[in-house]
Amino acid sequence: MNKWMADRRLILGILIAHLLLFFTFEDKTVFWYIFTASMLVLISYSIKHEEIEDQASALSYFSIGIASGLGLFVLFWLGSSIIDILNIPLTTQISRLYSRFSPEIIWHYLVLILIIAPGEEFFWRGFIQKRLNQHYGMKMSIGLSVILYASVHLYSGELILVLAAIIAGLAWSILYAWKRSLPLVIVSHVVFDLLLFVFLPLR
Repeated sequence: MNKWMADRRLILGILIAHLLLFFTFEDKTVFWYIFTASMLVLISYSIKHEEIEDQASALSYFSIGIASGLGLFVLFWLGSSIIDILNIPLTTQISRLYSRFSPEIIWHYLVLILIIAPGEEFFWRGFIQKRLNQHYGMKMSIGLSVILYASVHLYSGELILVLAAIIAGLAWSILYAWKRSLPLVIVSHVVFDLLLFVFLPLR
């Protein structure tokens, strides 16, 4: 614990993320405005304090990025189907999340793909996980970054979103640790979001 607690830029980044996401989830009517602004702040903070890492070829990050984004969506689709079949109470939470936070107009979709999905990867993998990896081994840095990523979703008040953040965060953290390529993970996240919110929404 003391290793990364001494990293002031890391701690400040975590605090800023929690503050911004707290306000993001506070009011549905301004959610997309605050979320977009929050991601722009976190992108700027990440770029200022960490170099962008890309150790994969263009072919690699497109092919693996698309395949992993598709695979992650299939995993979520299967989970949603099981929840529906077993009539688990989480069904209402999924529907509520879509009604509260899904993109509705064209600029929502644009910022989702161009700012929010890339921004989450810039900050949580390209900054948080990368800095944790300077203090810990790969497994510990992955575990801590996933916990931190999931923790800001607590402000939504929805357990299902926290669980989704744990699963997706784990997939993207492992992918980043494996390929050391931020563009690859961004492609994966964008493909996943396009399927989840545009082409094949679960609700």
